[in-house]
Amino acid sequence: MQYAKRLDLIPPYLFGEIARMKAKAIEEGRDLIDLGIGDPDQPTPQIIIDKLAEAAKDPVTHRYDETECGWPMFLESVGRWYKKRFGVDICPKTEAVLLIGSKEGLVHFAWAMVDPGDVVLVPDPAYTAYKMATLLAGGEPVVMPLLEENGFLPDLTAIPSDVAHKAKVMYLNYPNNPTGAIATVDFFRDVVAFAKEYDIAVCHDCAYSEVFYEDYRPPSFLKAEGAKDVGIEMHSLSKTYNMTGWRIGMAVGNSELIRALNKLKSNVDSRQFPAIDIAAAHALEHVDNAETLALYRKRRDILVEGLNKLGWEVKKPLASLYVWAKIPSGYTSAEFVKTLLQDAGVLAIPGNGYGQYGEGYIRMSLTVSGDKDGERVHEAVQRIAKHIKF
Repeated sequence: MQYAKRLDLIPPYLFGEIARMKAKAIEEGRDLIDLGIGDPDQPTPQIIIDKLAEAAKDPVTHRYDETECGWPMFLESVGRWYKKRFGVDICPKTEAVLLIGSKEGLVHFAWAMVDPGDVVLVPDPAYTAYKMATLLAGGEPVVMPLLEENGFLPDLTAIPSDVAHKAKVMYLNYPNNPTGAIATVDFFRDVVAFAKEYDIAVCHDCAYSEVFYEDYRPPSFLKAEGAKDVGIEMHSLSKTYNMTGWRIGMAVGNSELIRALNKLKSNVDSRQFPAIDIAAAHALEHVDNAETLALYRKRRDILVEGLNKLGWEVKKPLASLYVWAKIPSGYTSAEFVKTLLQDAGVLAIPGNGYGQYGEGYIRMSLTVSGDKDGERVHEAVQRIAKHIKF
């Protein structure tokens, strides 16, 4: 049997390759410290689990969700949460749609917006879903380099005008995966002006906005004046409340873009189990995850300060789950990750897995299974000190 040719456009899934490396090390009996995939290692707060159990006992939740855009209780909570957290007004009936996790929304947005041959502006390095979704939709991804000298923000002035005129969609993501970079409302204002000039729909992946440190609070793209005229924002409860496996999120913003996304989704999925929607609404209204954030911050400090003592030059991220670090000279990113794994028993992600401009870097996650109070992160630094020369 012959599969669709579109699948030939897609390289092996990055995290699938990492999972195989990890499995092989474990099979060999290695004591592996996993700084790889950014999957929260702490449990979902009990209050959310209790709400799920309560909602699951209601037979109303056992049938299809036949609502227009998602369980109303959830979308209403989304509207209140956006107003409280960002000062942004969201109409639950016209400017929000429930997602089965933000990844699903990011991919389906491309399918809803992109025709074969359409240009899509994608950051590099970046979460792989943006480029892959574009290719699957038949679009042409055009890279916006994220360079350290620009604070890992795309230089909008460097995008050729002929490319900008052809572009239909722009993907952005701040706080950023993999670099941990942040964006200001002023930058988002520049994006809005650019999008209006060239008639581009902006899709902002805001999944990491609630993973922050010190007194910093990441802004929403929709906080910029006119943002709802040109774009939507994808959000998720995965990183906010340790709910990656629950698969629940939302898209909010421009009503026409929401309508287009929902039209496609209505024909390819049947929404989420409503009990999860009810538990998620409760989380948005009543739960914070301060305890987990405090642990992430401790791990961040141990990792960054430890690596810098070894001669690395690593900045502490103000948000996100990731530390983005330049590798020692003499290695490619893939070679260095393999050396880390084989010699030190520490797993990281090669930067080039996120695009060509990620070469020369690795990404290390602050979600560390088996770590209680930073001790496994400290052990990782000690192993790197022993086995890796910078």
